[in-house]
Amino acid sequence: MSHEPLDSTALAQFVDHTLLKPEATRADVEALITEGVALGVYSVCISPSFLPVEARGLKVATVCGFPSGKHRSEVKAAEAAQSVADGADEVDMVIDVGAAKEGRFEAVQADIAAVRAAVPAPKVLKVIIESAALSDHEIVEVCRAAEAAGADFVKTSTGFHPTGGASVHAVRIMADTVGGRLGIKASGGVRTAGDALEMIEAGATRLGLSGTAAVLAGLEADAGY
Repeated sequence: MSHEPLDSTALAQFVDHTLLKPEATRADVEALITEGVALGVYSVCISPSFLPVEARGLKVATVCGFPSGKHRSEVKAAEAAQSVADGADEVDMVIDVGAAKEGRFEAVQADIAAVRAAVPAPKVLKVIIESAALSDHEIVEVCRAAEAAGADFVKTSTGFHPTGGASVHAVRIMADTVGGRLGIKASGGVRTAGDALEMIEAGATRLGLSGTAAVLAGLEADAGY
């Protein structure tokens, strides 16, 4: 894919500014929001126990079934419904990766559909597929399942899995499978401006970043601003 060169203001609008560490405090979340506003990001992504928050004009994203995805669909749906009631604009759910590894893609689709029912449009549902743990074939099939279940985005990673986070290869497969119909979010290990631009070039339409300031500063430094 080809894009006009991005400046830091444009790149910031791709970003879900993310804080999902278990030890995060309310003060940390307030600092995240303050930084996010200053950087001009699209949203903040926080754990559901911090909702509701005053995000000062930013979208609010949260997670569901995080980070293992090994929760019953009814529990994921209940968690997502509570997050929506608490003001979340977007919910990033984790699939049952083991079901995908077993080739049970209908089960993956049903799991996603259960959460979609709890996150009605115009709320946004993103589906975390843990791409580093999947084969290319499994990535394709899970993306198809997400689309069939009515998801808005597929997302590479939680950032917590030992197999790793986003890769350009996975993003390309995801974009080839559902790009133009679903959004593609790259998250996990995207730490430099170069990483961010590579992901966007591969087809990412959203980025999950915890070190957003460093990424944007790196872009400005590379551009000689």
